Amino acid sequence: MSAQKLHQIAVIGGDGIGPEVASEALRVMHATGVSFSTTDFDLGAARYLRDGFVLDDATLEELRNYDAILLGAIGPAIGDPRIPGGTLERGLLLKLRFSLDLYINYRPFHGVAGSIAEGCSFAIVRENTEGPYAGEGGVLRYGTPFEVATQGSVNTRHGVERCVRFAFERASRLHHPKVTLVHKTNVLTFAGDLWQRVVKEVSTEFPNVETDYQHVDAACIYLVDDAQRYGIIVTDNLFGDILSDLAGAVTGGIGYAASGNLNPARTGPSLFEPVHGAAHDIAGKNLANPIAAISSIVLMLEHLGEEAAARQVAAAVAEFKGDVTVLGTSGVTDELLRRM
Repeated sequence: MSAQKLHQIAVIGGDGIGPEVASEALRVMHATGVSFSTTDFDLGAARYLRDGFVLDDATLEELRNYDAILLGAIGPAIGDPRIPGGTLERGLLLKLRFSLDLYINYRPFHGVAGSIAEGCSFAIVRENTEGPYAGEGGVLRYGTPFEVATQGSVNTRHGVERCVRFAFERASRLHHPKVTLVHKTNVLTFAGDLWQRVVKEVSTEFPNVETDYQHVDAACIYLVDDAQRYGIIVTDNLFGDILSDLAGAVTGGIGYAASGNLNPARTGPSLFEPVHGAAHDIAGKNLANPIAAISSIVLMLEHLGEEAAARQVAAAVAEFKGDVTVLGTSGVTDELLRRM
């Protein structure tokens, strides 16, 4: 047998239930037989409260040396006034996305039994480094009755096209290949026009892929009423952020929703994380649903080229019918390992 590649994985357990679900995900990854090693990075709200550290350039450069990053969850307890809003979001999460060029946020959804979208499978491809999250804007006359706040949406041809192309490439593998652009072209005429033109042009390279367009407000309705109409949704950063939370809710809850922050060009490591937050209220109680983190491992394995292992874990997750509230965090993983 040829020697197996040893994958180097950086682990950011983070806060709340983050370390718990990350640990369960790694249990599953070990069970696949894939060869990997892990290095823990102490980042997140707890670290910030301890010494004010968020993420420096030296740590960022160290993370570049890994094959992939697994993130549990980041965030302070709800209502904690000790961490100013945006400190971790911009200083850690967005800094990782921008610095490592994680320009695709890929979130697949599979409707679990009993959910509104039971049996449906679709994915959201979200542009991950531009839009309103790019940080363009500012404030004039702060704190006065005449205050003006602006927040612009940055959309480059380069950023839009590489996102749209990824969406079409993913859709071309589906049994019913379809890409739906979701935007608000009737109001956001400049950005919307760019997205619409790029979709039209790229679609000519994928004649087998059906294309569609919906305004974002209509998509919110259809995700609830008719999620089976979707194959791949492609959209900008803000709309994708909102729609993916709604998609998680209708497919069984965000405890089942995985995500990959991808650098398809592989100029740096990609980052994999559950969609859910830190949920401090249930931390340490063996109550968190680890499936979102475990499904994120599926995406990581695919990205690392471990297709057989990815299919093994995905099949176990698809067959899972247990009650998370009865089994508990570790019990869910035990059940998945038995199925594997």
